[in-house]
Amino acid sequence: MIELPTDLPADLVPLSWLIGVWEGTGVIDYRVGDVHYEGEFSHRVSFSHDGGPFLNYSASAQLAAADGETARPLNSETGFWRLARPATDAEPGPGLLPALGSPAPRTADDVELLRNADDGFDLEVSLVHSDGVSELYLGQVKGPRIDLATDAVVRTASARHYAAATRIYGLVDGHLLWAWDIAALGSELGSHASARLAKVA
Repeated sequence: MIELPTDLPADLVPLSWLIGVWEGTGVIDYRVGDVHYEGEFSHRVSFSHDGGPFLNYSASAQLAAADGETARPLNSETGFWRLARPATDAEPGPGLLPALGSPAPRTADDVELLRNADDGFDLEVSLVHSDGVSELYLGQVKGPRIDLATDAVVRTASARHYAAATRIYGLVDGHLLWAWDIAALGSELGSHASARLAKVA
């Protein structure tokens, strides 16, 4: 059974089922030409909030160790998840620019006005990877399911080719399930990794 926090900003209620630390295992299965990337990995994901209208996100993974070997770290990522809504002068930013006024507390009714034609809520997710890739995802949360697709990808000069991605998250029988498709290393968008995670905190 998932316990939902009761002290959340109204904007986070549609995402509240994500909050916590999740751990589990997954599989990698991705082909690039004649190369087949495959294996099992352990995965740890954290969704938290600090009172703002967004979730803090971090994730790390390690390739499962074969007999006599040690586990190898894989890519880590960090970022922010938030409902898509128009910015106002009562919010800080960009950068460290302060707000020009005090925002009125948002209510559940205010958030309900953001519901889209599919009966979900539009999302904006920004992620930065430890390998020099940054992604902006757009998508939606609808109940205990999230669908995301990249709107923009930026790579450092030293990062390997990575062009696009989609992600699906869902809460199934108290577990966080996710699947991540990528277009990378010259290949088209295709299945890349998936995992099943249990809440540990």
